[in-house]
Amino acid sequence: MAELTGAKIMIECLKREGVEYLFGLPGGAILPTFDALYDSDLKFILVRHEQGAAHMADGYARATGKPGVCLVTSGPGATNTVTGLCTAYMDSVPLVCITGQVATHVIGSDAFQEADIIGVTRPVTKHNYLVRDVNDLARVVREAFYIATTGRPGPVLIDFPVDVSRAKIEFVYPKEVNIRGYRPKTEGHPKQIQKAAELIMESTRPCLYVGGGTVGSGAQKELFELVEKTGIPVTTTVLGLGIFPENHPSSLRMLGMHGTHYANYSVQNSDLLIAVGARFDDRVTGNIAKFAPHAKIIHIDIDPASISKTVKVDVPIVGDIKPILREVNKLVKDKRSQMKEWLTQIEGWKKKHPLKYDNSGTEIKQQYVIQKIGEMTDHKAVVTTGVGQHQMWTAQWYQFTAPRSMITSGGLGTMGYGFPAAIGAQLGRPKEQVICIDGDGSFQMTMTELSTASYYKVPVKVIIMDNAHHGMVRQWQELFYNRRYSGSQLGPSNPDFVKIAEGCGAFGIKVSRKEEVVGALEKAFAYNGPAVVHCVVAPADNVYPMVPAGHALDQVLDMA
Repeated sequence: MAELTGAKIMIECLKREGVEYLFGLPGGAILPTFDALYDSDLKFILVRHEQGAAHMADGYARATGKPGVCLVTSGPGATNTVTGLCTAYMDSVPLVCITGQVATHVIGSDAFQEADIIGVTRPVTKHNYLVRDVNDLARVVREAFYIATTGRPGPVLIDFPVDVSRAKIEFVYPKEVNIRGYRPKTEGHPKQIQKAAELIMESTRPCLYVGGGTVGSGAQKELFELVEKTGIPVTTTVLGLGIFPENHPSSLRMLGMHGTHYANYSVQNSDLLIAVGARFDDRVTGNIAKFAPHAKIIHIDIDPASISKTVKVDVPIVGDIKPILREVNKLVKDKRSQMKEWLTQIEGWKKKHPLKYDNSGTEIKQQYVIQKIGEMTDHKAVVTTGVGQHQMWTAQWYQFTAPRSMITSGGLGTMGYGFPAAIGAQLGRPKEQVICIDGDGSFQMTMTELSTASYYKVPVKVIIMDNAHHGMVRQWQELFYNRRYSGSQLGPSNPDFVKIAEGCGAFGIKVSRKEEVVGALEKAFAYNGPAVVHCVVAPADNVYPMVPAGHALDQVLDMA
């Protein structure tokens, strides 16, 4: 075989891994790889900032289930990806980030554009590599994709020194991966599955608590079968939204700090909580000491480190959710007659405490806009969000019906995530409607990627909720800091987002009256390219229901 440079080996490895898109930005230390990319049929998306590259790769991965890939240079190029890597790490997203690095013989000498990206990213990646020898390169790339996509998924970083990218060897791609000490367990223990099934059949007030791991496992069919077979009600985390259709009678919608009353009450009053691909995040549990006080807990998760990490469980089952639920379904039966009193109680909570908001005034309410988006898309769009009030209202009011349709930063809560993630999602699912519901604060953090969307004609639609505040910060300051609004106001007015959109080559339209909303959305959705709808919304609305930090899930604040 002919010898190839490390740069060409890298590109060939990416092709072998089935990579479709690369998101990134070039620079000196990664230029040999970009030169090799020039002759490749891989699709490269040139971003305007490397954080955008990481978020686009993340959005692509969440929308498709395939690993996202970003390619950046050394030093600031690499460090600019850290927020995106941490976002993916917290939410278990498969991502491979390739960073250029200075030549191996000058590493540690503070060379131009040198940063110890291995040290910087070790806490926020599942694994990372510094490739010092071109002979290791193919193996490293093969392992990186394997690690990113197996077990509990996550980001893996490959630091690629420039001299290694220029070195030549014969290219041989490894057929197998054999990593000592890394053997992700997929099949659940039969005795633990049997114990879980017995507890399910004995319980009279069970509740399913389903998280993003169920989405990652692709276990929609198995979860639906379990609910249909047994009649057990199901609530989801924000990352689990869509894995079970929210218009189904057994759906309790989202639980937690801004979850429905009836989801939270169901968890708190259950005698059995079945946690599936969820990690008992503090925004879900509220006060740990008061969480699900009457319930025995079954926890199904592929990551053994997640089990009993926060909440002590009674029946742990380690493995892939999809095959485990398949086995559980063989052992359980219809429980509706056994749960008659429980289901009646839940229906009572649903009727007494529906999601609601006051839409009687003239101001545009974010909930109204999101409801209309849901109706106009038949609840089937792929929706991304930034972080804040608009994110929680989207979770409450869009009504998700399919997995991989709610793409948001859950664990890290990364403002600026939604728009670049939407670009990645749209490229991954080009035939589907992709909508970013964003806050004015979140959007301004990464709005430079409007140029990227316009250049590549990515037809993502951005709905900006302009309340002239960092809304969730303002809400907390109102409720818990005596209305001392420190640093939460975005000036007397925000930028003219329509002019910004037009200046970047996108379509823009502004609405400030309720009756204008639907027409503006119709124009944006019909536009064959990226579009921005600038909605001037009520400035002082709060997200309810709300469980204050440190309170139990059933200690809920509602609309004043």
